[in-house]
Amino acid sequence: MIDGSTLDTVARPAKAAGVLLLGLVIVHGAAAANGPDGAPRSSADAKLASELTAWPADFSRPEAHEGHAGGAGTSFHAPTRNAFSHPAQNLAPSQRTRFRVGDAIFRKLWVTAPASTAASDGLGPLFNARSCQRCHRKDGRGRPPLNEDDRGGTLLLALTHPDGADPVYGRQLQTNAVPGIPAEGEISITHRMIRVAGQRDLELRSPQYGALNLSWGPLDPQTGLSPRVAPPMIGLGLLEAIPEADILAHADPDDADDDGISGRPSWVAAEAGGALVLGRFGWKAAVPTVRMQAAKAFFEDIGIGSGLFPGSVGACTEVQAECRNAPGGDHNDDGIEIPARLFDQVVFYSRNLAVPARRDPDDPDILDGKRIFFDSGCADCHVPKFVTRRTADRPEHSFQLIWPYTDLLLHDMGEELADTGADPLRREWRTPPLWG
Repeated sequence: MIDGSTLDTVARPAKAAGVLLLGLVIVHGAAAANGPDGAPRSSADAKLASELTAWPADFSRPEAHEGHAGGAGTSFHAPTRNAFSHPAQNLAPSQRTRFRVGDAIFRKLWVTAPASTAASDGLGPLFNARSCQRCHRKDGRGRPPLNEDDRGGTLLLALTHPDGADPVYGRQLQTNAVPGIPAEGEISITHRMIRVAGQRDLELRSPQYGALNLSWGPLDPQTGLSPRVAPPMIGLGLLEAIPEADILAHADPDDADDDGISGRPSWVAAEAGGALVLGRFGWKAAVPTVRMQAAKAFFEDIGIGSGLFPGSVGACTEVQAECRNAPGGDHNDDGIEIPARLFDQVVFYSRNLAVPARRDPDDPDILDGKRIFFDSGCADCHVPKFVTRRTADRPEHSFQLIWPYTDLLLHDMGEELADTGADPLRREWRTPPLWG
């Protein structure tokens, strides 16, 4: 629960005359739209949420609660290599047990079926990694290879296409396979040197990616390559609990206020199909929930079927006959490769990795940097804070003031950062959270 008595913020400065009042109306309207389990917020909750998320006017000191980046679950452990691996601090003892079980499954190495360890078989047939932890190192971000000889990176190539997927290789290039099945191909990396304008002795390396040694022929001419590394796992349950209306309040797809920022929401299919819902996760905000993100990663990255993505052949397409005929690990109790009782623990774990506390928020240099961050317009996209909705079934995420520094919207980042190919979203990327 947020303590409203400690508020120390004022309304966000207006960009132009008359905008301040409109901004407050939008925020109040958004805050009022999502109360307990989607019901309208009470007027008191709406007022408090609006006050808590207002921009600061004084940059000489930190704002109230600024050190608690992840709300009541913020981790205050020492900033070691394990800083992203701690459970949210407001979990009950029984929830911490669930967290530890989920952690074990997150780290588990899956093996080829059939195997004597039936609970761990079902890998592939095509895959990019054998465990979640192999890509999300220490529950943090992955890293791209430094060069073609570097095998320690965690890069994968998503395949974009106007129809949604390459007709032969699907939605991403799987660079590994179980014995007897060829991998789809390899990733090539070359670097182009770019001289920084006005800096005679400074150059940057611009990586260029390609797909080599493709086992089922060339990619479709309209297929594009989108290099991806795994993002950090912290705070996902909190991002999921941000009211949809509060995110949409920051959307301006046509740049109606003429500030040069045109964030737009990503509308994607819900878990059960039917109406479109707001995408929040992934580099393109293409996934709406932590549950679906976990299922998608199991299916496409490891080749493990779940209740959301059933089957034992992973992402093998119709063209890849030998892949589709390989044995699977769907001999468990409910006929899928990762049973619901185990999958649910991974989802719980993924929702409850603690956000580390903001370090030294009262440091004068940090406060000066914060002022520059706001004055430069960075906070227009990297929105500093939100108040999560009230949730009866997930009290650990309920009505929390959080500081993720993202709007969870898509922004056109220009041709230099665009994917290759003909996908209409090739230039657009979700604003990544900056916490942690």
